[in-house]
Amino acid sequence: MEIPLLISTDQEGGAVVYRLIAPATAMPGNMALGAGRSTEDAFRSAEVIGTELASVGINQNYGPVADVNINPANPVIGVRSVVENAELAADLVAAQVDGYHGAGIVATAKHFPGHGDTAVDSHFGLPEITHSRAELERIDLPPFKAAIERGIESIMTAHIVVPSVGPSGAPATTSEPIMTGLLREELGFDGLIVTDALGMGGATSTYPPDVAPVQALKAGVDQLLLPPTMDVAYKAVLNSVRNGEVSKKRLDQSVYRIVRLKLRQGLFDKPFVDVDNAEKVVGAPDHLADAQEITDRTTTLIKNAAGVLPLSGDSRRILVTGRNDAVLLGDTVANHLSNSIRARGQTVTTFGTSASPTPAQIDQAVALAAQGDLVVVTTNNTNAAQQDLVRALLASGKPVVWAGVRNPHDIAGNTSAPTYLATYGFTPGSLESLAKVMFGEVNPSGKLPVTIPATGGGVLFPFGHNVSY
Repeated sequence: MEIPLLISTDQEGGAVVYRLIAPATAMPGNMALGAGRSTEDAFRSAEVIGTELASVGINQNYGPVADVNINPANPVIGVRSVVENAELAADLVAAQVDGYHGAGIVATAKHFPGHGDTAVDSHFGLPEITHSRAELERIDLPPFKAAIERGIESIMTAHIVVPSVGPSGAPATTSEPIMTGLLREELGFDGLIVTDALGMGGATSTYPPDVAPVQALKAGVDQLLLPPTMDVAYKAVLNSVRNGEVSKKRLDQSVYRIVRLKLRQGLFDKPFVDVDNAEKVVGAPDHLADAQEITDRTTTLIKNAAGVLPLSGDSRRILVTGRNDAVLLGDTVANHLSNSIRARGQTVTTFGTSASPTPAQIDQAVALAAQGDLVVVTTNNTNAAQQDLVRALLASGKPVVWAGVRNPHDIAGNTSAPTYLATYGFTPGSLESLAKVMFGEVNPSGKLPVTIPATGGGVLFPFGHNVSY
């Protein structure tokens, strides 16, 4: 009998980690769902993603992200996490697991035992989580426990060092106390454990390519994801079994779990998909409509001190500027947002900048602002140059509406701005929702899913903060 494949991908929702682009439906990202606070929306978002993946033959998704991001400086998780509150994160993660199950695909909670409190990107280095065991129980583990209670089929490892559980200093991916002791024995998880990509710096900085796969198997992992050199990894695993370093029993346990899951998913009976049906499912009208409705409940108005918002329908000249990344439809942030604003009867000038606006770009933006009535500026993981652009536009004397279209913490670098919104992403739906909120078509109901600390210490805006009309 031929054994069918598990076909896997990363489709987390949002504009950070995704593999299917248009015509696939762009659901809001995790932190946007955290701002919406709705388990129903989290369920539906995962259900839509899962249904579209299943229709094209992808039967395992590397989602949901179960990390509780409590570190504003986290360079790798950030808006991929739902909220900083472990209890709410557990509820939203559990709802997403249910949504994926409703769509008939395998869900994968990641990155165990929790990648939320690090300032090192494990793609390039090896982070260390210094949480005590009590802190792990309180902060990091609740979403994974909730996912396990919901019957999640797979969990992805993190390339992080967690001394309170794995004192040897080995990355969690290759730590038997973490993979087998904590995840298998203490939490009772008997599904698939899949590594994060073995080509990431968090793995390669510790072990050569012929060692990491073997150490992961010995630790209790079942699936080895993206080793940097496939034939080297394959031969290393084969040799480790032949020489007894990895027992046949240990290998058989993983093979059993993988085949069992394929049987449970019905892949032996129905390994192929209906192409004609896939064309109807991917980007279906009800999926697109639900994505927009859910996103409209996530946009957060954080500051409206000057009372600029909501804008009336009166015609005005508006400059749209800021970091001009591509959105999922192939257009750019500035162009897409400009089109949404223009559709509301406004005269729009569009001037997108680079990720680090040059002095010449800043001068040009200020000159264009002088010719209009209002400025809309977007930032994305703001840096000093983006803050200089915002500061120069504020000094122009024109009303400025500032939107952080990824990281809500951007406002901490320029607290004098009177009007600030957070969208947690720059999908087409996020930008359309931003326009709706600006013109009062939607009352901003999103609540901050994270605390925004002040630069000098203390709290600038607390968890749960929002301003509504």
